[in-house]
Amino acid sequence: MKLVSWNVNGLRACVNKGFLDYFRAIDADMFCLQETKLQAGQIDLVLGEDYQTYWNYALKKGYSGTAVFTKMQPLSVRYGLEENAEPEGRIITLEFDKFYLVTVYTPNAKRDLSRLPYRLDWEDRFRAYLLALDATKPVIACGDLNVAHEEIDIKNAKSNRGNSGFTDEERAKMTQLLQSGFVDSFRSLYPDRTDAYTWWSNMPRVRERNIGWRIDYFLVSNRLRDRIVDARIDAHVMGSDHCPIILELAEW
Repeated sequence: MKLVSWNVNGLRACVNKGFLDYFRAIDADMFCLQETKLQAGQIDLVLGEDYQTYWNYALKKGYSGTAVFTKMQPLSVRYGLEENAEPEGRIITLEFDKFYLVTVYTPNAKRDLSRLPYRLDWEDRFRAYLLALDATKPVIACGDLNVAHEEIDIKNAKSNRGNSGFTDEERAKMTQLLQSGFVDSFRSLYPDRTDAYTWWSNMPRVRERNIGWRIDYFLVSNRLRDRIVDARIDAHVMGSDHCPIILELAEW
């Protein structure tokens, strides 16, 4: 089973930069998007008859938003955490026979850290939500988690410490989530791989020089660890300030 996650930083713009070419070539069983930045009816996306599409639009136009395109028929679909709603369109959960798939766009703490308290509260709520799902069946959670977990996950760790996405508080929440029963699929296979990033700023030559952060993840329940066949980063794929990440799992 092949799954893809990509923060497209505006799906309409990404489509104009080759999104559909990549989508068709990768031929994923499930393709998750974050930061779609559109409302219902604002895009006519032809994916083919194999895919069912699920969208969570933010109330604010041109902001946030998530989507899942799947070849598999879900048993149920949920939008949001505690309530079946999410004003910023940040999360979609699909229930399947043997697992849950969750795609998420974690709130950014903002450059001045003014949203850090909200972010940390979200982390607690999100962890509780995943644990509740995991008590029923295994979970595959993916998306832009807006944190570089360890120093190996960011190019300039010392100079970025304390910045949004690399605060001690955000990193500790990721540690807590993993310790509660989840696996960072990429690091489970490649614990020492350096220069493996999924996001680059738009400053000149930053991506060309690979000055990046790894902030996009596939997390899986511990009991799925042995089913991870591959977890990779398609850093060569353009179209967004993020690149796609791929998870391949053995069927069960």
